[in-house]
Amino acid sequence: MIWGIFKRDMCHATRNVIAVIVSMGLVVVPALYAWFNIAASWDPYGNTKALKVAVANNDKGYKSDLIPVRVNVGETIISTLHANDQLDWQFVKSDKAIDGVKSGEYYAAIVIPKGFSADMMTLFSPDIKHAQLKYYLNEKINPIAPHITDQGATTVVNTIDKTFAKTIAQVGLDLASSILHYSQSPQMAEYMRNLNGNLTTMADTLSGASQQVTSYSQLLGSANDIVDSTGKLLASATKAGKQAQNALKQGKSGATSFTSAGANVTSSVNTALDQVSGAFDQVAAKVNKAFDAIGKGSDTAASQLTALSEQVSSGESLYDTYITSLNHMRESVEQLPDSDSAKQALLEAIDREITLLEAAKGDSQKLAQQLKDASTQVTQDTAAAERSRKEILNRITSAKQSISNVRDDYATNVKPKIDALASTVSTLISQTDSMITQLSGTADGLDDVTGDVGTNVTSIRSTLGAIAKKLDSSAATVKELITKLETGGNAGDGNSDGGDGDNDADSGESDELRALATANASTLSTLISAPVALHRVSVYPIANYGSAMAPFYTILSIWVGAIILCAMLKVTISDREKAHVLGLGDTLPRSAGPSGPGNASRWGLRLDHEYFGRYAIFALLALLQGTLVCLGDTYFLGVQANHALQFLAVGWLAALVFSNIVYTLTVSFGDIGKAVAVVLLVMQVAGSGGTFPIETLPKFFQMLYPFLPFPHAIDAMHAAMAGSYGNEYLLDMVYLALFLIPSLLLGLVLRKPVIRLNNWVSRNLESTKVM
Repeated sequence: MIWGIFKRDMCHATRNVIAVIVSMGLVVVPALYAWFNIAASWDPYGNTKALKVAVANNDKGYKSDLIPVRVNVGETIISTLHANDQLDWQFVKSDKAIDGVKSGEYYAAIVIPKGFSADMMTLFSPDIKHAQLKYYLNEKINPIAPHITDQGATTVVNTIDKTFAKTIAQVGLDLASSILHYSQSPQMAEYMRNLNGNLTTMADTLSGASQQVTSYSQLLGSANDIVDSTGKLLASATKAGKQAQNALKQGKSGATSFTSAGANVTSSVNTALDQVSGAFDQVAAKVNKAFDAIGKGSDTAASQLTALSEQVSSGESLYDTYITSLNHMRESVEQLPDSDSAKQALLEAIDREITLLEAAKGDSQKLAQQLKDASTQVTQDTAAAERSRKEILNRITSAKQSISNVRDDYATNVKPKIDALASTVSTLISQTDSMITQLSGTADGLDDVTGDVGTNVTSIRSTLGAIAKKLDSSAATVKELITKLETGGNAGDGNSDGGDGDNDADSGESDELRALATANASTLSTLISAPVALHRVSVYPIANYGSAMAPFYTILSIWVGAIILCAMLKVTISDREKAHVLGLGDTLPRSAGPSGPGNASRWGLRLDHEYFGRYAIFALLALLQGTLVCLGDTYFLGVQANHALQFLAVGWLAALVFSNIVYTLTVSFGDIGKAVAVVLLVMQVAGSGGTFPIETLPKFFQMLYPFLPFPHAIDAMHAAMAGSYGNEYLLDMVYLALFLIPSLLLGLVLRKPVIRLNNWVSRNLESTKVM
């Protein structure tokens, strides 16, 4: 029965040319629907060059002392966009740009304000201001164009960010390079030497200041001890007063003795000096005698001269004894109070006397040496010996004159002052007696003062100690800086001897800095402006946007083809066709009743025979539709299909499932079923996930997603195109085939109770003469 119905339907469909053309049209139209949509969306984001976007630059630029380079980010943007072909950039004035967006001439406009560069450079000031571009967008022209132009605007912003970072980095690298080159120049080396010298002087000054402060502190410590001792000394002053007065009486006696001693010293000095002067006369006589003996015997003359040299040398002890006595006298005089007017004069006289004695001693030493030298010469050269004789006699005369000077100076300067000192000592003793009496009275009043002074001194010493530590710390810091500068200079020179790890590390850092500064600044600044590069790794790659959209439009066209079939072909079988299939002639017997599904069942043509018999031509045309659209996608448009047979199998299964669902709805509910098929189409376009990820759709569509055939058919076709993960392809094919179960259940079982209702609705619609 099913074969009979299908055979008659095929005969009717090919009976004339019109029928064949219509049948071919039913196969071709869905394919055209898919192909036009796929071809139109083949590369939409690669064809944005015709989208006009206006750009207006009002940037005035910026220049500061911090970065001595004029920065105009607006000009950089314009230069960059001239080389950018993503959009049709129109470089106009700001007024025209805004008006062009309003009129629809431009899809969008980007206006760079006057202070754009200045705002960007606030990055280096405390008051940072975010630089802003003005972006005007006409959203009514096209729903997709705003998103494309937004991408263009994002490109501009990214370009600005990278350009700004690149500019700052390049300026910094150029500055670092200049500094490095300058640091290696002779001028910089001279500056560094001067700096090291100044720093060394500073460190020494700080160390000296620290030592001086420490000395002050120690001196104050000694003063504190003196203050403590003074308290005790003053306490015993009264007790010692009487003893001091007794000692002063004895001092008066001593002063008299001192005067006598001065006279004795004067007499002894004159006697000693006269003896030395007479000795020189004897030496002169012996010298003449020795030189006169040269002709008789050189050896005898030499021995005489040697003896004279030793005699003169032995006399030097007299000078030492006299000088020692004068030094002792000087020490005694230094003990006198500074207020004594005779003290300084006497000290100067004694010093002058000591100087004269040392000069006389020097003449004696030279005389002894000349005598010794002459003892050698007499045996060698008579002429030289004669010259030595004259020199020795002259030296003796000079030595005698020195002795005479000492005696005269002593008599003129020293002795009168010693006499004056004796008189002064006597006067001093008398004054001291009165002072001791007064001191005894004031000793008690100073006891409390010494205690306060001790406390203050302790506090001052603590402060001075802290100051000394800070000075030492500062000096150490300066010395450390000098060491680092010297180390850095050695590393920079590249002459490090590798003596320690620190120098090696500094040298490595210097080499790295030098390599960084001498590298290509443009390349480095580009790297700094975009340090991260995105390496895209495609998993199951799709060749292009058209291929990515092909499953959605292909599956959609197959559903549309199923609706077209039900709209153009009859889903019910007429009684005349049933009679011919049954071999009953042109009409069914009257007992068949009203025309409708199942009315010939008593003659063997059951309802399921009618269902599958008429569906057979629908299935055949649907398979042809699926075959044509899938082959056209693959071989006409060039849609990616890594597994072409699997791709074609998805089209076949989708054609059978979709045509069966639409056919069943139409058979069961008539024209209402066709409307339901259209509603299902609309729902699946929105909720299939063919254009946007299902996760981005509203919650209702996410819940509806598993119960629609479109998503499973599209996923299976994606797996066939790019590859399948595990059993992904087979599972999607099974899920798609499962939709045949409710469709066949409705077409074979559930539609029986509503056949009469559907016939009644159809008769009422036809009675309107409109529907």
